[in-house]
Amino acid sequence: MTEVHPTIEETFVQVDGAKIHFQRAGTGRPLLLLHGLVGSAKNWRQNISFLSRDSSVYALDLFNMGESERVPGLDAGLEATADRLVSFMDALGIPEADIAAHSHGGAVAMMFAARNPGRVRSLILFAPANPFCDLGNQLIRFYQTSFGIWFARRIPLLPRMLKATALSRMYGDPSRVPTGTLEGYTKGLHIPGTMDHVLQIVQRWFVDMGLLRSALPGLAAKPTLLIWGDRDRAVGLDSARELQRTLTQSSLLVLPGVGHIAFEEMPEVCNHAMRDWLLNPSPSARRTDAPAFRNQPVERSTIIAARGAA
Repeated sequence: MTEVHPTIEETFVQVDGAKIHFQRAGTGRPLLLLHGLVGSAKNWRQNISFLSRDSSVYALDLFNMGESERVPGLDAGLEATADRLVSFMDALGIPEADIAAHSHGGAVAMMFAARNPGRVRSLILFAPANPFCDLGNQLIRFYQTSFGIWFARRIPLLPRMLKATALSRMYGDPSRVPTGTLEGYTKGLHIPGTMDHVLQIVQRWFVDMGLLRSALPGLAAKPTLLIWGDRDRAVGLDSARELQRTLTQSSLLVLPGVGHIAFEEMPEVCNHAMRDWLLNPSPSARRTDAPAFRNQPVERSTIIAARGAA
């Protein structure tokens, strides 16, 4: 029997006067997919079809990113970005959704859920940027300097090989970088206004992490699945343990040998983990030997259910 793949629709919606690009597929409970810094909806191309079997999936290009319209001077702060997500959902008539998000998009998702708890059923966070991680602080401080800003504005002009090398460092195993992945992170960088927005995010990074730290206690009761690779060079696994202690209704899935972009590096494992979580977002129901994690191409997937425990 031939497997039928759901149609993925490419479309736009007006949000606060700007055209926001998103991909949509499937029917069922709404699921929003949020990419990380300098990413795009294309980052989820190995996940959308699978997830759309059970959900109405909306993978959006966050504001001033991807194929979304650039708005000069747009507030890049976590709180402002989270509030624009409310407008996005309102524009599409989505009262409540599950949210899966990666890296900086994970920080946006947590802030959104803290400010709008009634709009979020559950969270799936892939190595979310969080106030407990200091792994990249030195790099953030570099990009806050005059020379760092000068260098950042020239990143879109760097040779493709250098960009590909930088992307491969985000993987636990560089041989698992799929063909076409790089474009999902670099295509939008050439659009005027993109780097301005990214630099605004970087400039207020530590302020936003402080705001997020204050907001996190409001997420303690929100069902949350944390997914981390143990070779993550961008957001350290140590911060996952601390984040899990704060989010008392969370589970942590650690993928051995996997880097920062787990849903791209190991899509089959992550797709099944996401689907099973969405069917039953309850930490107390999770088991390390759950069928979703048996017979998968990862040697020792470990999932830890937590109710206030490390």
